[in-house]
Amino acid sequence: MIPKLESFRRIVIKIGSSLLVDKRGLKADWLDSLAADLAGLAAGRRDLLVVSSGAIALGRRVLDLPSGPLKLEESQAAAAVGQIALARAWSETLQRHGFTAGQILLTLGDTEERRRYLNARSTIGTLLKLGAIPVINENDTVATSEIRYGDNDRLAARVATMMGADLLVLLSDIDGLYTAPPAQDPNATLIPVVERITAEIEGMAGAAGSELSRGGMQTKVEAGKIAVASGTAMVIASGKDAHPIRRIAEGGRCTWFLAEASPVAARKTWIAGRLEKRGSLTIDDGAVKALRSGKSLLPAGVKRVEGRFQRGDAVAILGPAGDEIGRGLVAYDAGDAERLAGRNSREIEKLLGFAGRAEMIHRDDMVLRGE
Repeated sequence: MIPKLESFRRIVIKIGSSLLVDKRGLKADWLDSLAADLAGLAAGRRDLLVVSSGAIALGRRVLDLPSGPLKLEESQAAAAVGQIALARAWSETLQRHGFTAGQILLTLGDTEERRRYLNARSTIGTLLKLGAIPVINENDTVATSEIRYGDNDRLAARVATMMGADLLVLLSDIDGLYTAPPAQDPNATLIPVVERITAEIEGMAGAAGSELSRGGMQTKVEAGKIAVASGTAMVIASGKDAHPIRRIAEGGRCTWFLAEASPVAARKTWIAGRLEKRGSLTIDDGAVKALRSGKSLLPAGVKRVEGRFQRGDAVAILGPAGDEIGRGLVAYDAGDAERLAGRNSREIEKLLGFAGRAEMIHRDDMVLRGE
C-alpha cells in the first residue's frame, strides 16, 4: 500500500545540489516553489526540517572555480562562501512564506557521538518548538573525510532518525528507484514501493551524480537502510520541476520505502537493547511514579549515582529496591550527576556553575520496562 503524504507529522526534506544550483547559480524560482509547498505542509501542523545540499556547488559558482573535481581546500573555500549565500537564500525565501529559518551545520560525527548528538537534537528540537524551520547542511568548511560522495543523503537519514521523524523525503534529479539505471537500460521500470531493502534492491542502485551533486541512487538506498531501520519511512522523488512536494502529495511518480516500525518503537529498542550501559541511577518511589506517568527524571528523585559515565551514555534506572525499571541517556557526566542527586532543578546553576538541563534523563531519552 502506497502511503499518503498527509499521514506524516514530522518530515525531513533533503534537497540535492543539482536542484538548487545550476551553471548560472541559485535557482531562486524553484526554491520559492518549494517554500510554497512547505507552507502547504505546515498548514497541517507538521514539523518540517530541511537538509540542503548546495553550499559547495553555489560557492564554486561565486568564486568562479573551474569545472571538474576540486581539491579539498578548494571544496572547503567554496563551502565557506556558499554557506553564506545558501543561508541567505533560504532565510529570505522562507520569510516570504511566513517562516523563520534556522541554520544548523553538522558533520556525521555530530549525529553519531552521543554527547554531540544530544546537543544537536536539543537545538533542533527547540527550533521546531519555536515554529522555525531548521535548515541543515554538512559543515563542509571543516570536514575532511566527510567531504565525499553523497554524504548529505546519509546525513539526512541520520537527522531524521535523531529527531524521530516519521518521513524522509529525498528530492533528486531522478523520480525513484528503477529496476536498472534508466540511462543505461531503456527497459528499466520504476519500483513504486519497497517493503524491505534486500540485496536485490541494493543491486538495482547505480552510481551517479554530476559535478554539482555528490549523491547517487546508491547513497539514497544506503540512507533508506538507516531510515527504515529506525522507524522512518522514506520517499525518493524528482525535484527537477517546480512544486516537487505537491506532486508527491498528488500521487506523482516516486519510490516509497516502508518503515520497519514506528520511530518511537525503534528508538526504545535502540536504548533498551543496543547500547552498553555505563552506570546506574537509583531513584525514590516518587520518581518511579512520576516516570510511570510519563514524566522525565529530575535530579530531585535520584538517590544514588554509580558508574563512570559521560553525558549521553546509557545508564540503568533502578528502583528503591535495586531492581532495574528502565534505561535512558543521561544528561550529565557522573561527577555532575552526583552533585545534583537529590537537589532541586532550580539549584543546577549554583551547584555546577552553568545552567544545565532541568532533567537528569528526559522522557524522550528513556525506555521503561514493559514499554
